[in-house]
Amino acid sequence: MQITPQEKADVDVRFLLANERTLLAWIRTSLAIEAGGVALTEVHQHHSYIGISVLLLGAIVSLIGYHRFQNANRAIRRHELPSSGIGPTVQVILVVIIAAGLAIAQFTIVH
Repeated sequence: MQITPQEKADVDVRFLLANERTLLAWIRTSLAIEAGGVALTEVHQHHSYIGISVLLLGAIVSLIGYHRFQNANRAIRRHELPSSGIGPTVQVILVVIIAAGLAIAQFTIVH
């Protein structure tokens, strides 16, 4: 479906700006997760796979955020509601897996 110049002109800028703010929130969240991954890599040097996993989770979160931004942008310009997609579900599953890995690592590390 091609978007006409008229449809582009009729878009409420507030929706586009809100979409950009949401993208920035996703990026901010991914940076916080990645900072945690760097910290875990430094703290658990013998188990650096934990920190690397959290770093990868941060990267995945930023990709999910960008994908959702693009989908929402297209939907806004078409005057439609964006689909929710599977991004949040994937993110929750990954966080649960990382949390389980951290719990296992915490209880198996000999001090």
